[in-house]
Amino acid sequence: RLRKVLRCLDKAQSTYNAPFAKLCKELFHARAEANDNVKFLAPLRKWVEQLEDCTDYSVLPEVYPPVVHTILLIWKGSGHYNTPTRLVVLVREVCNALVAQSQQYLGSMSVFELIESEDPNDARGAVSALKETLRVLAAFKEVYLKYKDKAATECPLNAWRVQNNAVFVRLDAFWERCHDVLELTETTMQFGQLSKIEIGGTKGKVLTTSVQQIHSDFTQAVNRVRSYGDDRLLDTEAKEFDDAFYEFRTSVRELEKRLASVLSQGFSDAPTLRAQFKLLDSFAGLTARQVITEELEKRYVQMVSVFGEDVRAMQKMFIEGKEAPPIAHNL
Repeated sequence: RLRKVLRCLDKAQSTYNAPFAKLCKELFHARAEANDNVKFLAPLRKWVEQLEDCTDYSVLPEVYPPVVHTILLIWKGSGHYNTPTRLVVLVREVCNALVAQSQQYLGSMSVFELIESEDPNDARGAVSALKETLRVLAAFKEVYLKYKDKAATECPLNAWRVQNNAVFVRLDAFWERCHDVLELTETTMQFGQLSKIEIGGTKGKVLTTSVQQIHSDFTQAVNRVRSYGDDRLLDTEAKEFDDAFYEFRTSVRELEKRLASVLSQGFSDAPTLRAQFKLLDSFAGLTARQVITEELEKRYVQMVSVFGEDVRAMQKMFIEGKEAPPIAHNL
């Protein structure tokens, strides 16, 4: 029919003849390209559907190698899907499927409700789920980079010359958001223990009041982040969360400095080595934070020194009394 139309236009010496002929030629090329794309992309459909329909999130990395391997085969065999632009489109679609799966996996998890739960296992479960998400997302990048090197070896004239940040723009944004939520969760768990801490010693009442005030200020900082809602935590388009989280981090640094000062005063007030260890045990978890660790390093040296003196004193007592050890009157 197209040829008949062309013949009619040619006989009529129509001005539409040349543009229409050009359009027909482009249409024929597009049809050939579409048929070629269907032929080469069809094998990928099975693995992508498996990726999208997988119900066990933890086994997703098992699907990555066949997905990326099929993309490499398409790159090597297709006459049209072997350009950087098409590669970026394919990999981005896979990344979008991964982000959707991750959002579904974490979607049923209300981070703040789990943190505030009386059962500590709930908060630990939130941390485990976030770490699992980071592992699954990072695994795809590892597989992609492995096959990128393979493409450079097997197709030296047409390697995958694509910037990684162009391919993983959305995946990286979601990975960073999950990492921020993980930091928020772990920090909230650590500072949450401050509400139950009581410090002994002559300055115990004053220091305990300071700790309670730090906990109150931290709760306010968390509430400012929480005001955006749990449903916005995993939405990378919610840029207001990034601003709120930056303010949260800044507040936490200030609170860490105040807490380090309280701990330093508590150490100075602790009369014995045992009391100092008890103080450290009360703040277990928080002492691993960088600002507090830097403040306590010199205290650790002092504790080791005092402990060494105690050991040497015990050794001296043992040596002096080992020939005629004192026996308690009730033995």
